[in-house]
Parts: sequence; structure tokens; C-alpha cells
Amino acid sequence: MPLIFRWVRDNRLVTLKIHIDDSAPPYEQVRVQISGQARAGVLPVGYRLPTVRGLAESLGLAANTVAKAYRALESDGVIETRGRNGTFVAAAGSAAERELASAAQAYVERARRLGLTESDALAAVRDALRAAYGED
Repeated sequence: MPLIFRWVRDNRLVTLKIHIDDSAPPYEQVRVQISGQARAGVLPVGYRLPTVRGLAESLGLAANTVAKAYRALESDGVIETRGRNGTFVAAAGSAAERELASAAQAYVERARRLGLTESDALAAVRDALRAAYGED
């Protein structure tokens, strides 16, 4: 049975479900769900998230687990912490898009140094995406 956390703020119902028996660690489940909801607009830019301690208590998780998810989300540019003012959904992933573009550029440069063709480099990316996101 999943751990479920629901909260309402600004007339928006937000739900997180953590499956303890899932192969994905709880922090990753929190990270993926918040990131997905932010990118889908369920959590709009500027939306204030629960505190680390508050979310951890509501989900029955350790505070360090939620803190790890929040750190990863901040690193991805999905959320931003404003000190004592709280944690908020960041502007539409511009930091994440810049980081992704930088990683893609580094990949292309490395593939060329290794002498790979464009089709070989794309095939490697497709294989990695299938491994990460599952077969379609």
C-alpha cells in the first residue's frame, strides 16, 4: 500500500504517492513526481512546496530522504530555495534545459573524438534513453 500525501494550496490539490515496495528509492519517487507535476503545470511557477520536515512527516519518510529529493530537484532547476521563505517551483526548467544542452554538446564532442558516426552516436543515445525510460 503506498504512502499518500495530499495538500491543498491556492485551491490546488497535489498528491504524492510513495510505494515502499517499488524498486525506485523513495527520494527518487518524490523527485520524479514533483518534477513531473512542475513540468505539467500542476505545480505552477512560484508555487510554494511543503517544508522538508513537513513533507517527510506526512509521508512517513526520514527528513534526509526528502532533503535529498529537494537537493536533486534544485540541482535540476525544477525548484529553488529562498532561505527561510521556503522552497518554490522555479521558472520553467530553464536551468535544466541549459544543463541538458551542455551535456549534449559534451557528448557530441566526445563521440567525434572517438571517431563515431552521427548514426552511431544517435543509436547510443537511443539505447541509453530506452534503458532509462523503458521500452515503448
